[in-house]
This record gives sequence, C-alpha cells and structure tokens, in this order.
Amino acid sequence: MKFSLFVHMERYRADQTHAELFDELEQLVQIAEAGGMETAWIGEHHGMEFTIAPNPFINIAYLASKTSRIRLGTGTVIAPFWHPLRLAGEAALTDLATKGRLDLGIARGAYAFEYERMLPGLDAWTAGQRMRELVPVLRKLWAGDYAHDGEFWKFPKSTSVPKPTGGDMPLWLAARDPNSHAFAVENGCNVQVTPLASGDDEVQSLMDRFNAACALHPDIPRPDVMLLLHTYVASSDTDIEQAVQELSRFYCYFGAWFKNQRTIENGFIEQLSDADMAEMTMFSPDVIRKNLVIGTAGSVIDRLKSYEAMGYDQYSFWIDSLMPFERKKASLERFINEVMPAFA
Repeated sequence: MKFSLFVHMERYRADQTHAELFDELEQLVQIAEAGGMETAWIGEHHGMEFTIAPNPFINIAYLASKTSRIRLGTGTVIAPFWHPLRLAGEAALTDLATKGRLDLGIARGAYAFEYERMLPGLDAWTAGQRMRELVPVLRKLWAGDYAHDGEFWKFPKSTSVPKPTGGDMPLWLAARDPNSHAFAVENGCNVQVTPLASGDDEVQSLMDRFNAACALHPDIPRPDVMLLLHTYVASSDTDIEQAVQELSRFYCYFGAWFKNQRTIENGFIEQLSDADMAEMTMFSPDVIRKNLVIGTAGSVIDRLKSYEAMGYDQYSFWIDSLMPFERKKASLERFINEVMPAFA
C-alpha cells in the first residue's frame, strides 16, 4: 500500500496571513516527499477560509518547482465549474510544469455554498451528470481534434493545447455510490473514496462497491483505489485526547459548511458555540475517536494493515484539522518515521 498526503491551506484565525499558510503548505509537501510519500493532493474550493484552494493547478505548479520526485494531484477539481477545453489545457500545462508528475482527480463537488455562487441552480445530481459528460471528453481532447455536442457543453473541432507530457495522465474520480464506481471503472479511472467520519463499516462498504464495479467489467484492468481518511499519529494518551477534541471541532465546522445555513462573513463561517457542537452528535469526541485513525504509531499501523488487507492500493493521510501547524507537522513526521516503515 502506498501513502500520500491530502492537504490544504486552512485559516481559522483572522490574524493568520495567507502567505504564512502558503509557506506551511510547502513545508508539509516537502516533508511528505522527503519521507517517501507517493503523492500530495490538493483540492478546489471557493470563497471559504475553511479550505483555501481556488485553483489547485497554481499550487501544484509552484510546488513542482520546490520538489523533484513526489507526484502532485488534484484532490479534486470540481467538474461542473470547468469547461472541458479549459480543464484539458490547464491540466496538460500543469503536467508539463511538473515534468509529468500530475495526477488529475475529479469530483462533482459537495458544498451547496459553492454551487450557488459558481453555478447558481446547480444541484448534486446535475453536478454528477456534468462530471460524467466531462471525463470522456478530456482524453479525446488530449488525443487530438474533437468536436463535442453534449447536454452541457457544445464546441466545434478543438484540441487541447498543450498536451500532457506522455499524451495522457492518470485520472482519478471521487466515488461513493455504486454507479459512480462503475462509471470510473468503465472509463479507466482510478478511484478516490472517503468515509469521512463514518467508520470502518463504511470503509469496507466503499471497497465492496469498488470490487462490485470491477466484477461488472472483467475485461477492464483493475484501477487503483485510494482511501482518504483523517489521521493523527500521537505521542501519548494526552496527545490522543487533544487530537480527538480538535478533529471533533473540525468536523463540526465541516458539517456547518455543508448544511449552508450559518452566516458567512468575509470567508469565515459564524463561530460555533459549545452547545452548537454538542448537538452534532455524529461528530462527538467518542465518535471521532472510534471512526478516525487517531492513536500512537502501533495502533495506527494495525488499523492501516486492515485497510491494506481489504485491498486499498493507496492510503491518503488527510491532515486538514484546524490544528496549529506544529501539531500537524509533528503528526506527519511520526507517520513517516514510525508508521510507514511497517509497510516497506
């Protein structure tokens, strides 16, 4: 099983500067590369200090100049927000900037907050349909001249300029329901899955859906499947308890952004009170302790060995947590030094 880092800039105090956060992002990716991680993943989000990533290709092109080996991936670009010709060209140019190290991850998106600002009237189902139209078009544009007459996009004969380093690049799709898994396999795409804070039953269920999709298409080579999960490698029992509280708070804010019901001022969501967070029982500290990968190195190794046995090809260390940078860095370094060697 390979390991990767899923990381964003995230601003939780007004006195933090974006320049400081950008420097911290660079440091974390360089630590991941030095530690032998396979990929660093950066997503796309708009108007949210909670997750700062308006165009992951900019971050990736910059990080390409600061690294030499680690692959750099979009985890993920939001399909409905991109014209196919624009995405094909910008991804290909970024692939050139990385010297062929780009992995292109694509999703339908999740936040209604973003839908209503980027494409008013969009809903999750239509976003998924847009993704399904977009994905096959990318490879046709990378191959050469192609004219498209679809439901959402129409354009005359066009080609991607430039084209990827090798003429193509690895594509990854974020998948949850069985139809999404089947679409990914049918289109020769690798699969990214996350149970969020739903626990190991969901981790197994996601693998079952992936395996079922592969079984439907025995003639297609099995793609890779990546598990994305919040992870914290602690130094002590006290450190574990602090991480549990911090990640419980993170998920409460995630839930508030997802519900899209609270006031947003200058990119910050209205603060949650202790009472607000206590009402979100699905993200209580007890649930977070059980369902996320939080523990000292030995317990983390045991948990990850179970995921490897399920058949996951890549495990992505989701580091976003609203924790101070030094705590993120220490956990990542413990993961590299104390956990990864067990999988060498």
